[in-house]
Amino acid sequence: MRAAQSGLALHRRTGTPVHPMAPLPKLVWFAEQEPKLFGRVAHWVGIKDHVLLRLCGALVTDHSVASASGLPADTPVVVGVGDGPLANLGLGAVRPGVVACSIGTSGAMRVMVERPAVDPLGGVFCYLTEDRRVVGGAINNGGIVLQWAGDALAPELGEDSEEELLALAARAPVGSGGLVMLPYLLSERALLASVRSAGNEVREVRASGGFARSPLWRQMLADALGMPVRFPAGHEGSSFGAALLALAGLSVLHGLVPPHPGPLVAISSLDADLGLTLGLGLLIAVPTVIVAGPVFGNMISRYVPATIPEALLPTRTPAAVGGAEQGAAGPWADGPGAAGRRQADVDGELLTEDDLVNPGTGRPGAPVDDSGTETARRAPKFWPAVITVLLPVVLMLLRAIGELALAENTPGRRVLDIVGTPMVALLAGVIVAMFTLGFQAGFSRKQVSSVLGGSLPPIAGILLIVAAGGGFKQVLVDAGVGNLVADAAKDASLSPLLLGWLVAVGIRVATGSATVATITAAGIVAPLAATMDRPGVALLALAIGCGSLFFSHVNDAGFWLVKEYFGLTVGQTIKSWSVLETIISVVGFAGVLLLDLLL
Repeated sequence: MRAAQSGLALHRRTGTPVHPMAPLPKLVWFAEQEPKLFGRVAHWVGIKDHVLLRLCGALVTDHSVASASGLPADTPVVVGVGDGPLANLGLGAVRPGVVACSIGTSGAMRVMVERPAVDPLGGVFCYLTEDRRVVGGAINNGGIVLQWAGDALAPELGEDSEEELLALAARAPVGSGGLVMLPYLLSERALLASVRSAGNEVREVRASGGFARSPLWRQMLADALGMPVRFPAGHEGSSFGAALLALAGLSVLHGLVPPHPGPLVAISSLDADLGLTLGLGLLIAVPTVIVAGPVFGNMISRYVPATIPEALLPTRTPAAVGGAEQGAAGPWADGPGAAGRRQADVDGELLTEDDLVNPGTGRPGAPVDDSGTETARRAPKFWPAVITVLLPVVLMLLRAIGELALAENTPGRRVLDIVGTPMVALLAGVIVAMFTLGFQAGFSRKQVSSVLGGSLPPIAGILLIVAAGGGFKQVLVDAGVGNLVADAAKDASLSPLLLGWLVAVGIRVATGSATVATITAAGIVAPLAATMDRPGVALLALAIGCGSLFFSHVNDAGFWLVKEYFGLTVGQTIKSWSVLETIISVVGFAGVLLLDLLL
């Protein structure tokens, strides 16, 4: 195919050269080499597509894979994005001329462009994303070259000798005395030259990957490319890009969907229908997340390059093994024989401050003692974890369905009323989590107890915030502010939904707390709810929830959390997080008004 004229035509059509890692050449190989197997196959899918099939029962793929496989342009369903475009997004390399470079075991270099671009020699790929293309490719020789050098030149250092090899390389003079190495261990391509030969300007390089932790490698990359290279403090660009898109979903759930404390208290204050509010909230949440997440997130990432602070990066080091020297007790030493070494779990991994909290150690943040456990801790299975998280929501939805479909005082209705009560539903979720996320993941009864005990301090802070908001609300209600607002709304002919949203916006901007804004605004406009029907009261609760998310700024703890986790300046946080919150508030309220017209 590569030698034939059809190979070049395929490259021009799809942006993907004839290469063993591309989907279409693999299919052609199977058709020619394994015709019987090829004829029996109903669907050809990648690993990610297979996972999506198992999760949602639908055969779908993403834009980048679809464009490389020659699928028709009208393929109806597209999900997600490949790791390459996500790396560009995570590094902020989304403008033409800004190249994302990642080096791990292998390496890759990609640039986003507005129009399709191909290399006449077939050296790069051209992937399709939502509204642009990603031009670039991969190299086989990345960090694996260092492994080869250790095996070939310094076998006495043994395995995992990367740090020692880099230390030796750092002592060599610049130019290594004229020694030249051609990096063709596993064949190679000149990615930067190929990207340029495809007609793309390269003004800046942003790099990520495990190699970026080495100052020597970083300098070598800049010297080899002959231009400055920017390195984020966090080296996993793809993961950061995915996290950026998740922020909108978290915020929407915070303000609109029970069982979050704020919406629950608002529902209680307004005497709204829990199930109806939950259902309408989910209807509003989906389009709101789409607008505030992928649409706004993709746009703002062009102007706000974020980095992960060094303090948040993992600091795990190999645990001491064998006969450790006895000395002063280390910071995590515990029990006889632990002096002079740090404690490792049953998997041999170092326990750090971000591991499970064990209240029995006498200090917060201490790791759980894994000694004596018969089985190693392991990751929970996917479906049990999903069921555990969704269980409280499902129980509350079943209660709402029961209120619509079952007569009062029937046994089924009474059971659903009990299990769908928020407190009971949440308690059921905790009990199920003890088994699905605890015992089945290899935790002992003592460890599960420790996790439950360690969760109480964070919960205490939430309870204090909710209590403070409720107290502030009651002061305003007892002072007659609620009736005053209701009378003013009648005189001004304001919609109760608009009034509830405006009151929540004012309290949110003044106090910085979405929970306090929700609880207080619900108490103030509660007199208006008495004159509204069931759907209207549910929409009033959602309008208040939307208003409580408006413009997070410097008086909001969440503002500083986002700033520090994403390594932003105050100005960048306002441009990204504050504007994102405002978009969620406005778009969500627009959805409330639309549903008000339809119901």
